[in-house]
Amino acid sequence: MTIDRRTLLGGAAALPALGMLPFNAARAQPNNTLKIGVLTDMSGTYRDGAGPGSVACVRQAVQDSGVTGRGINVEVLQGDHQNKPDVASTIARQWIDRDGVNVIIDVATSSCALAVNSVVKEKNSIMLNSTGATADLTGSACNPNTIHWTYDTWMLANSTGGAMVKAGGDSWYFITADYAFGHALERDTGEVIRKNGGRVVGNIRHPFPGTTDFSSFLLQAQQSRAKVVGLANAGVDTINCVKQAAEFGLTRRQKLAVLLMIVSDVHSLGLNTAQGLVLSETYYWDLNDRTRNLANKVKGSMGGAMPTMWQAGCYSAALHYLKAAADMGVAQARASGAETVMRMKAMPTDDDAFGAGSIRQDGRKIHPAYLFEVKTPGESKGAWDYYKLVRTTPPEEAWRPLKDGGCSLVNT
Repeated sequence: MTIDRRTLLGGAAALPALGMLPFNAARAQPNNTLKIGVLTDMSGTYRDGAGPGSVACVRQAVQDSGVTGRGINVEVLQGDHQNKPDVASTIARQWIDRDGVNVIIDVATSSCALAVNSVVKEKNSIMLNSTGATADLTGSACNPNTIHWTYDTWMLANSTGGAMVKAGGDSWYFITADYAFGHALERDTGEVIRKNGGRVVGNIRHPFPGTTDFSSFLLQAQQSRAKVVGLANAGVDTINCVKQAAEFGLTRRQKLAVLLMIVSDVHSLGLNTAQGLVLSETYYWDLNDRTRNLANKVKGSMGGAMPTMWQAGCYSAALHYLKAAADMGVAQARASGAETVMRMKAMPTDDDAFGAGSIRQDGRKIHPAYLFEVKTPGESKGAWDYYKLVRTTPPEEAWRPLKDGGCSLVNT
């Protein structure tokens, strides 16, 4: 089910009447049914990296979980939040109150993730966030109903930002998307820069979404004379920045630090433009036999595209949720989101996306992170063969230390 604007408005109009129903009547569904809502960007800047591919990966997880063979029915809904927090929270409330959705997965953009984070806590539901990046989800905004699955701004800052500083890039200027994700990524990277003896000489923020011309931002970055220009943005914004930086000649005198870039962005840029860029991801389709196995299973339903780490995170999160729900029983899993999350934290994770892992007390999913360099056209052996591995960061080093996040769930 795709929720478009007309459906959303119609649903919103119906909410007052819905509120008059008994709560259990609004959520009534067969005892053996679980409902997963994939709330994502189906039409905007993150569509290629999340969007329909996230839905396809969740459906693959349902198939691979084997729960249907145990008499459990799973329904997968999809919704487009248009990268607007108010739309995201409205859909989340409608899904939980009217449609009986038990878990919301993906939630692209940090501002939307933070909005849904509040809703699931209020409703005692669940959010398994894959695409929203802000590390605040396991810090100041942590709650017992949310797990942050795939990556976050702290990991990106320490992996990519730390590597650039250690390579001599000790002065930085940021071009930052003006919303929660960009602010968090600039903040976390700035802390890494200063910790390693570098300095931030300036920054400028661009509107999100809708910026297509980055020339004035790039000009100010050039004039700063910083050794590194850090791009604290993502998706189409990053693609346009990288293209225009090359056209501007910025990369002849300054290094470009692409703090968040995923394989679909490299595919859009092409190797002629993207070659040599250094970036961090937690999943790459050609990393090992297991990651290739996942890619081969889902690429047919994704038009031949390989899954991004965001989409792979949706697969991993859905698979672990279904294992936990089946283990504790559907009725109990539906009764309390917080109890289901506790069960998920107690169980080790293991899947073709990230291998073996775990979930911390603060809701941080733990697995390795990888620093990659984009291949030259001559190094690539074919379509989607884009990365060479530079460094593997083990799980215990890849994520912010538990004691440093400020999460209220720690040691409680």
